[in-house]
Amino acid sequence: MVRSITRHLERHRNDRISWLRAAVLGANDGIVSTASLMLGVAAAGAGTAGVLTSGVAGLVAGAMSMAAGEYVSVYSQADTESADLARERAELAADPVAEHRELQAIYVERGLEPALAATVAQQLMQHDALGTHARDELGISTTLSARPVQAALASAASFAVGAALPLGVAWLAPQANLVLWVAGTALVFLAGLGAVAARAGGAPVWRAAGRVTFWGALAMAVTAAAGVLFGAVA
Repeated sequence: MVRSITRHLERHRNDRISWLRAAVLGANDGIVSTASLMLGVAAAGAGTAGVLTSGVAGLVAGAMSMAAGEYVSVYSQADTESADLARERAELAADPVAEHRELQAIYVERGLEPALAATVAQQLMQHDALGTHARDELGISTTLSARPVQAALASAASFAVGAALPLGVAWLAPQANLVLWVAGTALVFLAGLGAVAARAGGAPVWRAAGRVTFWGALAMAVTAAAGVLFGAVA
């Protein structure tokens, strides 16, 4: 009699990797690049109108650039995965015995006895030969496979949301303290983004928040310094 097996369900977060990476990258770039751009323009001596114009231009250009760049880069990954799967499919059709030995060797390297590894490889190949080789030989899984459109949309949307934060602050803040308002709130936004991303991914919150805030502050400081230098030269 075959006993039914009850699966022990666990909560893991690796299914969030693809969209979480794109979303965090987009939002972080939106905050840092837009705030840095406006700070550089403000440090060069521009008024509120010029700072806001630069912020809007940075938001639109950055969102489109993020979408295009993410789509192209992730699509390249998807093309590579498709080519590897096609090659593996052909090898399975041409010499399944050699592919079985290859899979057996992989399981032996992971700690199984040769006889058990051969049995496991045989049963898994009978169930889904291509899927098994894709996962265990090539490292391609459904969870981590490339999704170009999803990554592009997530990057563009998150960049726009991130860029809108310092832009909104610049619109509402008094011109006399514009630089302090944009820089200070941008650091708060970055710290919050790092904390939320760490919480969603199960990583240490304070470490992630500090890392994001530090690099954002450095980027804004360098850009503001360039603005001051340009304003002095001009």
